[in-house]
Amino acid sequence: MQRICVDMDEVMSDTLGELLRRYNVTFGESLRPEDLAGKGIWRGTPPEHKEKLGALLNTEEFFEDLELMPGAQEVLRDLSGLFEIFIATQAMAVPNSLGSKFRWLQRHFTFIPADNYVFCGSKSILRADYLIDDAPRNLRAFAGQGLLFTAPHNVGVEDFLRVNNWPEVAEYFANIKSR
Repeated sequence: MQRICVDMDEVMSDTLGELLRRYNVTFGESLRPEDLAGKGIWRGTPPEHKEKLGALLNTEEFFEDLELMPGAQEVLRDLSGLFEIFIATQAMAVPNSLGSKFRWLQRHFTFIPADNYVFCGSKSILRADYLIDDAPRNLRAFAGQGLLFTAPHNVGVEDFLRVNNWPEVAEYFANIKSR
């Protein structure tokens, strides 16, 4: 059975939406995802906000209640009958996230076994046929077919096959299976 690895943040969960919500409340701003087109939040905010921004992300509960990306559950449930699905998240970037990411996955993706969660640093270690990720650096390090999931920070990147949302992911893999 072919294997698909799926990134969590900005692919399955709306991490940026929650970070922007907390950032705007903390700093009295009205920063929107569109304001970050072509750059991440770290480049799209003033230097004097960086330390507090990092603290917002590093709280133990930050990843606990993230919103689902529309369609993620349904499409992954359907794909799990045709492919082996692994969740590959760079949890080492925010070590406090391990427990809350695990609980989030258990709550929202009960059909994916916990043995198929990969909490990693570099995604170059992944052995799979496909990787769905929003970070071009992860796709560059991956040996299989990468699919770039659209996020504000990767607007303008044209090096990879792009999927804009979960219905496009479903369509891509329906075409793979029909060949």
